[in-house]
Amino acid sequence: QLALAESGGGLVQPGGSLRLSCIAPRFTLDYASIAWFRQAPGKEREGIGVIDRTDDQTYYAESVKGRFTISRDNAKNTVYLQMNSLKPEDTAVYYCAAGPHPSLASPLYHYWGQGTQVTVSS
Repeated sequence: QLALAESGGGLVQPGGSLRLSCIAPRFTLDYASIAWFRQAPGKEREGIGVIDRTDDQTYYAESVKGRFTISRDNAKNTVYLQMNSLKPEDTAVYYCAAGPHPSLASPLYHYWGQGTQVTVSS
């Protein structure tokens, strides 16, 4: 069920930055934990980070820790994924998902966006 919408993907050179946005047209995001996942061709979907609905604590996968940051703007009902120091291996379709608990396990999320492509290449 597509209840979220991602935007902000594109082509960026290695070492560059992008900021992805996740909006929910039909519900309030601050009542949910919002996770970001990515899936590269031929690979399984990977949970890369989540922001907890209770205290905005964030958790990240080792592959992106120190480079990616998740934040939320409740006034805009938007969650962001700031991606810095991008590498070619970050190339993937990026998805946001909403759920009741902060987890990087995709089966725990029932509300997803359609995904946005991020390509890191020179």
